Amino acid sequence: MSTLTRDTYLEYQGVARILHNVLFFDPSIDLIGSFIAHKSIDSWPDYSHDESELQAKELIKNYLKHWSPEQKLSLKLDYGQLFYGPGDPSAAPWGSVYLSEKQLLNGESTLSLMNFYRERGIRFELDSNQPIDHLGLFFAVLDQIFGQLSEEGNPELTGICIVLLQQHLLPWSDRCLELMHHHAESDFYRGIALLTKSYLEQLTKSLQIVPISAQLFR
Repeated sequence: MSTLTRDTYLEYQGVARILHNVLFFDPSIDLIGSFIAHKSIDSWPDYSHDESELQAKELIKNYLKHWSPEQKLSLKLDYGQLFYGPGDPSAAPWGSVYLSEKQLLNGESTLSLMNFYRERGIRFELDSNQPIDHLGLFFAVLDQIFGQLSEEGNPELTGICIVLLQQHLLPWSDRCLELMHHHAESDFYRGIALLTKSYLEQLTKSLQIVPISAQLFR
């Protein structure tokens, strides 16, 4: 595997941090305001240069162009129906829902991820009793890892990153993002689904990962 540069690690870290905030937390006026103020989409890296990535950026840019604080409620409702319900969420963000036959939270895949984190000393504090295999939390861990890799090119850290993606996220993330894109009612989350997919494809390519295939139940 080729050695990535410090600037590349910092770029990957920055994108992971944004995706963590967008996917794990309810949308806020501050979040959207930050996208606008920092021109986040204009400076978003071009990974695939394909039609899907271009479409994603246009969807979000168009949404932000017409943004007003009065849209906060509709965006929160969109986030809620995608990830939390009421009822069955349209794009459940937890890996075990896709990887367990009964589609339950905290299944065997969640326990496997917990063991993986514990054995490698990866910790984070949660304000709520949230299953740790939430899509948005993976990007918090990637934020940590890429931040450390930007300071020290540690092969062990690179290996941890590869296993995290290969065994614990990539087997189900495409399906989750497909459902997110299909069911999102706002251009913001439609675009985010596509950009997230493009980012994960870039990591797969640059880290030379062969994702593990798994039977999905959703």
